[in-house]
Amino acid sequence: MNGLWPVTSTLPLEILDLRHYSAGQLRPILEQESLVWAERLHWDYRASAELLLQYLDSRVLPGYVALDKGDVSGYVFCVYEESKAVIGDVFASIVRHEEPSAVDVENRLLHFLIELLQNSPGVTRIESQLLLHPHGSHEQVFAAGGFATHRRLFMEMELGPLQGTRPGAEARLPGNLAPGLEMRRWRETDFASAGRLISAAYEGHLDAEINDQYRTVAGSLRFLHNIVRFPGCGIFDPSSSFVITAPGQEQLAGLLLCSRIRKDVGHVTQLCVSKTYRGRGLATLMLQACAEELVAHGIDEVTLTVTEANAGAVSLYRAFGFHDKHSFDAVVWERRAAHAL
Repeated sequence: MNGLWPVTSTLPLEILDLRHYSAGQLRPILEQESLVWAERLHWDYRASAELLLQYLDSRVLPGYVALDKGDVSGYVFCVYEESKAVIGDVFASIVRHEEPSAVDVENRLLHFLIELLQNSPGVTRIESQLLLHPHGSHEQVFAAGGFATHRRLFMEMELGPLQGTRPGAEARLPGNLAPGLEMRRWRETDFASAGRLISAAYEGHLDAEINDQYRTVAGSLRFLHNIVRFPGCGIFDPSSSFVITAPGQEQLAGLLLCSRIRKDVGHVTQLCVSKTYRGRGLATLMLQACAEELVAHGIDEVTLTVTEANAGAVSLYRAFGFHDKHSFDAVVWERRAAHAL
């Protein structure tokens, strides 16, 4: 395809259709990848890997594998959501050769997948957030494909036994909720109102450019379903997930969802506040409630992700006690935007 990152013909690799390979053939490389998730992000990736292996055995998951003299050394896959394709993951681990590097193999896999997707008439948008891969790792191949790139931060905070008495914590926390507001744990009946809140809260926001599910209530409900029902972002933990309600109103004032990404690590998967109630410390209150609940259940650490350009949120998290651990890229391609280049 014209304009894409050039593929070096000297790489001793074959690139083949992922659908020709079974779970058993991909299991070794997914086990290697799980080790990287554990080391780099303190994330137990095994449940996600097992779910992916189930899809692989169905032989319907679009993507490619890289073969190094017959051994699987890398893979990439995507999923379709109507006219959008989401590149779910790419990972490579060299089996026999020091060259090419793992990043070279991943770039080649991405090249093939991007070429496939951009030449598919039904695909008008491509998104990806390659959480495991450091910022800039695949900049060349995405830039050549006409993608916009947004740097995101993976932040972490250690949780002490007395979360509420962390130095400086009292000065940052507001005293109480405003009259008429109530904070409680997440309930199954909150799905519809949470979907409405997310869609309204992200209207005009940069994160709605990165993830177009935020743009509609239906898309926000799909996002919530994935967070709560599937282990892609950890195992959902309703006991440390909170909503803030306003009596007599259908829309929530605030929402925080938390999952367990390891038995001793929590991960905030969503935090948003209604535009009507911003500036009242609701986000900080929900973070404090979540942290205290995690500590009560023996959790040592909590993590989250945030778009670096979202300065207000980054400042809030750093003031609360989070620090940067890792940064990664969110990339987006739109067919109309690509034609305008």
